[in-house]
Amino acid sequence: MEGKTQVTMETTTQEKRETFSEIVNSGKVVLVDFSAEWCGPCQMMKPILQELNGMVDDRVRIIKVDVDRNPMVSNTFQIRGVPTLMIFKDGDIKWRQSGVQSAQQLKQIIDTFTT
Repeated sequence: MEGKTQVTMETTTQEKRETFSEIVNSGKVVLVDFSAEWCGPCQMMKPILQELNGMVDDRVRIIKVDVDRNPMVSNTFQIRGVPTLMIFKDGDIKWRQSGVQSAQQLKQIIDTFTT
């Protein structure tokens, strides 16, 4: 999991490079969207995550990990289907679900870890 894994940031207009470990161990709640360019449902998640980002402000960091570009991270977490969403807090997996989720559903789940 350590190393040069590159993560595309959904919450900024520029791509920022950090290791996956640095991000999930940052002390913030982190929502990770494991996805792929070729995946239709994954494309549906982009506007949902943008909407969610507006609902949670800076309480939560939202990142997108391309499973094809980051096979090591995908294998570590045994990602078998995309999209797979995971919530990390202090480096620990707190929640995991495959498939498209609404922004409201995700906010309700995130609220349980940020309050």
